[in-house]
Amino acid sequence: MSSIKIECIVKEGYGIGESPVWDEKESTLLCVDITGRKVCRWSSVTKQVQAVSVDAPVSSVALRKSGDYVIALGTRFAALKWKEQLVTTIAHVDKDKPNNRFNDGKVDPAGRYFAGTMAEEIRPAVLERHQGSLYTLFSDLSVVKHFDQVDISNGLDWSLDHKTFFYIDSLSYSVDAFDYDLQTGKIGNRRSIYRLEKEESIPDGMCIDTEGKLWVACYDGGRVIRLDPETGKRLQTVKLPVDKTTSCCFGGKDYSEMYVTSARDGMDKEWLSRQPQAGGVFKITGLGVKGVPPYPFAG
Repeated sequence: MSSIKIECIVKEGYGIGESPVWDEKESTLLCVDITGRKVCRWSSVTKQVQAVSVDAPVSSVALRKSGDYVIALGTRFAALKWKEQLVTTIAHVDKDKPNNRFNDGKVDPAGRYFAGTMAEEIRPAVLERHQGSLYTLFSDLSVVKHFDQVDISNGLDWSLDHKTFFYIDSLSYSVDAFDYDLQTGKIGNRRSIYRLEKEESIPDGMCIDTEGKLWVACYDGGRVIRLDPETGKRLQTVKLPVDKTTSCCFGGKDYSEMYVTSARDGMDKEWLSRQPQAGGVFKITGLGVKGVPPYPFAG
């Protein structure tokens, strides 16, 4: 094993940092601060962070084929023009649930944007249960709902052959798999492939590497774990200097760097004094594996 190095690259201290996405064209890392209502962009060239403020909790950001980005904002899918700082609503979901908001989202290999909802939290991971649903925004801007009764819709990704969709509903403490039809975007045959150990705490964001293994950020577990979806075994644990690790993605020139977001919401002064980097974004090098570039939204 090469030696693993962990460095805090964004020290802004986000309330809930989430949804890291590497933008190869710009050599930047995108992410959001959900409660801070900001879409953020860290340049690997200048090491500077820029941010666009929005009018609701923003929980995920994705690249868009036609340029700029799409975001999941409140209970809306929306387009974000970065330079103009302009947000336009594409579609609205969960209209009957004023207390809901989107959570994690990601684009599938065919360019569809998947994102799920949840009830607004009373405290971190404390909320009204079974209020969320999983949705897909298609390239023609239509929306399909896959299922409801979700607690905290979270990490998602696709197998390398695009035949399996991986998904996390955090309070199930499980990483699940579905059969996936890339032609239609339909999912079925849900099953659990990994149940988290007590010390791993709550499964949050997730990404896949070029060997087809899953990396899961463990909220309140202070780590990312590498799983084999075929065997259901944990292969590796990488601990971080903060407890509230929220999501992960690969990036950098050859996608050999891992970026991990974190949160500080719900931490008291004493806890924060022990973990001053809480809410930061971390870069991990030396993992010895590479990731898959993100897919852009086709619409």
